[in-house]
Amino acid sequence: MPESSAIPQDVPDSRGLNLFCADPYAAPLCALYLPPALYKHLLPHLERLGALAGGPIDELAAVADRNPPTLSVRTRAGQDESRIDKHPAYVELERLAYEEFGLAALSHRGGVLGWPEAMPPAAKYALSHVFVQAEFGLCCPVSMTDSLARTLRRYGDRALVERVLPDVIAQDLDTLRQGAMFMTEQGAGSDVSATATRAEQDDDGTWRLYGDKWFCSNPDAGYAMVLARSEDVPGLGGVSLFLLPRDLPDGTHNAYRILRLKNKLGTRSMASGEIRLEGAQAWLVGERGKGFQQMADMINNSRLSNGMRAAGLMRRAATEAVYFAQHRRAFGQRLVDMPLMRRQLAKMIVWAEQARSVMYQTAAALARAEQDADAAVLARIMTPLIKFRACRDARKVTGDAMEVRGGCGYIEEFVEARLVRDAHLGSIWEGTSNIVALDVLRAIKKTEALQALRRHTESLLREGAPCDPALADAQSRAFDGAFALAGHAALQDRPDLARQAASGLYHALSVAALRREAGAPGLASRATLADLVLRHRLMPRDPCEVPADEDDDCRAVLAYAL
Repeated sequence: MPESSAIPQDVPDSRGLNLFCADPYAAPLCALYLPPALYKHLLPHLERLGALAGGPIDELAAVADRNPPTLSVRTRAGQDESRIDKHPAYVELERLAYEEFGLAALSHRGGVLGWPEAMPPAAKYALSHVFVQAEFGLCCPVSMTDSLARTLRRYGDRALVERVLPDVIAQDLDTLRQGAMFMTEQGAGSDVSATATRAEQDDDGTWRLYGDKWFCSNPDAGYAMVLARSEDVPGLGGVSLFLLPRDLPDGTHNAYRILRLKNKLGTRSMASGEIRLEGAQAWLVGERGKGFQQMADMINNSRLSNGMRAAGLMRRAATEAVYFAQHRRAFGQRLVDMPLMRRQLAKMIVWAEQARSVMYQTAAALARAEQDADAAVLARIMTPLIKFRACRDARKVTGDAMEVRGGCGYIEEFVEARLVRDAHLGSIWEGTSNIVALDVLRAIKKTEALQALRRHTESLLREGAPCDPALADAQSRAFDGAFALAGHAALQDRPDLARQAASGLYHALSVAALRREAGAPGLASRATLADLVLRHRLMPRDPCEVPADEDDDCRAVLAYAL
């Protein structure tokens, strides 16, 4: 046999990289958006999570992705059980998310990570933004558990809240009862008014649910929010919101079955299934016939979580691509030294950072929403904005990261394939792109959201680093155009313009946020990101015109990233 020739080990591998410390914007942004004392307290936890995400969590996530959960519909004795068996890797991910970092509990009670009070949304999203860079699937149940707690507290009666909430915000896995929402039906996907699941009330006042729910993630959750038709009237007016317990007080399983689990493109680590309700007992939450309005609170919280997850996926994709380009050599030079590669990497970073800025802005509005009417309408429009645009951008950025790595990016041993598969979820769950873009127009029609957003962007611009005078007039015209288009689309009944209008508002908000951030310590380079968003995503461009050389801007973006 011929002697084997040695194969050079020249494929860069970032395994073990601290995903928080490798991200040059992570710490300065946390310092900007978190109260100083909380930032100081959380910094070592963020650094620890970054180390875990770049190593152990990433490895657990890869194993869980290759070993999805399984469903046992009956015991060996022939009894129905609807038991979901999860791989030990996924269970360990649950322990880290729910127990160690308390991602579903920290917004609702003190004591998580040693902090005495409930933390603001920005803290939750800062931590989750790091966690999701390694594991996307579990972040869906974590978000639903957190959102269920929020919705229950807002609309549930006091006795129900006192009975259920401690189980939902527990950190011990043996005590914790995770959350879910069972909304989608075959005949009623985004059209909730077509909900066919029935809610019937017994003589003793007990509500029982009958019908099929078609796409239920985390289907064996301890509690699920369910929409069902309780009134004999058509449309949304007949739909109410119910809290469905998995188990009854006597320990028996409630009267519903998991019929099968979905074989999904992505989020394979986390179970999604089909549910058949067969007279399952449930509690009414809030007012009868107002179910969708109340469920909208949970949906919007989940939509913001979708935007955060998209931002995290893009950040991981950009980190991987920059690392690879910095360490991979071809044609006698590093990839990062090639102008076309620099341009591609800069574009990925710009889109990822837009999403993170809008994430923090929406989190800040959400934190003030219950006391400030202006903040409430801001959160109302920002949530569909980030859900629409960031989730679509994530599909492109993760695909570009796969291309940067080349053939290795297309195989499952590296993370890019999983990032691409998971990224496609965001544009579907909690409303497809069309539905969410139309929701932006709905917010403009029914509230003062557009005016509030305009005032907010102007305030951010005043507080932030000034725009380059050469771009100031173009920025002013672009902002005027974005807000005029959105107002026209909403008030002149032009739903065909919804996606274009939503994109314009998202880009304008992100430019303003980036300029505001550029005025903070350690974040001056975000002014360059704002310039690139303005020129490439807001200003008109002739696709056949020879553009100015922007390599200096790309170099500046990458110099900070490296």
